[in-house]
Amino acid sequence: MKSLPNILSTGRLILTVFMFVALAAAAGGVPYVSENLTPEAQFALQRFAFWAFVIAAVTDYFDGWLARKLDAVTVWGAILDPIGDKVLVAGAILGLMALGPQPMVVLPVGLILFREFTVSALREVGAGKGVKLPVTLLAKWKTTLQLVGLGAELLVASWAAFQLPSDPAIQGPVMVFAHTVLWLAALVTLITGWQYWNQTRKALAA
Repeated sequence: MKSLPNILSTGRLILTVFMFVALAAAAGGVPYVSENLTPEAQFALQRFAFWAFVIAAVTDYFDGWLARKLDAVTVWGAILDPIGDKVLVAGAILGLMALGPQPMVVLPVGLILFREFTVSALREVGAGKGVKLPVTLLAKWKTTLQLVGLGAELLVASWAAFQLPSDPAIQGPVMVFAHTVLWLAALVTLITGWQYWNQTRKALAA
């Protein structure tokens, strides 16, 4: 049972790979495979990718919760969990952008990727100097907002694949919600990135 959190984290990484490949194939980015897909097969891949993302996002909560509940916090788990988060977010962003031009999404997802890579570099440099950057409560909210926002954006981008009503009165509010949460996620992402930057700068200067 104590290995369950790590199994979930590993499963999240595997699901992320399948999610990204499915989105890339549906968008025409996989040679030979994409060329032979029917429209229905493309829609099926988009639906699969969306549900794969949702399941992977849910495991992000449960692996950490189970690790604490089962007293199964391990070094391997501490490595896998943040990697799984970042790979899931990056994979969803790249897959989302592959589906087509989305002007309202480009800036926030670009800022999110910029922050994630920067903080990863800060952690690596800090670790070499003995500086630890503990995950803050705001950073946890950041991850939640990112996952909700990206999930909503994937739903909007795959609207036709789910055969949802094309009525603007229905699709419009969902689109506004998705954009709002994603932009809010980008804002919180930048705030937490600045916090980590300051923590690292002060620790290295001490």
